[in-house]
Amino acid sequence: MKNLSKSTRRQALAAAGTAAASFFVLRNLRADDDKTPAKINGNINQSLCKWCYAKIPFETLGPAAKKFGYKSIELLTPEQYAQVKPFGLTCAMLSGIGSIPKNWNRKENHAELEKKGRELIDFAAAENLPNVITFSGNRDKMPDDEGLENCAEGLKKLMSYAEEKKVTVVMELLNSKVNHPDYMCDHTAWGVKLCKKIGSERFKLLYDIYHMQIMEGDVIRTLKENKDYIAHYHTGGVPGRAEIDEGQELYYPAIMKAILGTKYTGFVAQEFIPKRDPLTSLGQAFKICDV
Repeated sequence: MKNLSKSTRRQALAAAGTAAASFFVLRNLRADDDKTPAKINGNINQSLCKWCYAKIPFETLGPAAKKFGYKSIELLTPEQYAQVKPFGLTCAMLSGIGSIPKNWNRKENHAELEKKGRELIDFAAAENLPNVITFSGNRDKMPDDEGLENCAEGLKKLMSYAEEKKVTVVMELLNSKVNHPDYMCDHTAWGVKLCKKIGSERFKLLYDIYHMQIMEGDVIRTLKENKDYIAHYHTGGVPGRAEIDEGQELYYPAIMKAILGTKYTGFVAQEFIPKRDPLTSLGQAFKICDV
């Protein structure tokens, strides 16, 4: 294999499409450690979501991510973060206060959510991690305005603690059309109303580009107009949540430039499910977003 040309290597990786190919990529990364790395702009702090690479162990994923230029692996539990930390990677978004369907829009969940939220905020503060994710919960026939009031009431109880610990609680915008039927926080306007009602710099939104393209489109204008309420971004190819290359409808270089134009300094996380060799796709995605 050492005598293969670069083009032959790429063909072998494309044909493999298995976990074995991921280990092959990692071996090449290690072999190239003494060579001058490809130039990285580094204007966007990039992260990746572990669940999209569930079959790749941290011992493989961590070094590969670091080599590509990623600074974070996210949506981790505290126990998982302990496996990532030795690779010099942070966790830009800690998981997670409650589940997607059952969360802050139900008052009966507030006490348990506040307790869990304080535990995660403590951990994030101790490890200097910036964000903890949470969700609205599903409607289950509840009107959106009632859900907004309930979410605000519960989250306000947690905000003084988040402010004290300097950790941001972030609610994710998800689509209810394809992936998360009945989810309440499914439009940017609803999420922004919630931010304004809570009135804390430590409560903001996770603007998931994939989800919001499905629900409302108009991505660049929307993120520019609501920049003050966005703490984090996720990517994903539309349709299908696959690679973010030319095989889908979004043009991510333009979106990344728009994000930079808002003077954003947080993280953008790759949250697509690879259809090809995962590490090859992960490296490609980094380059696409490295504007």
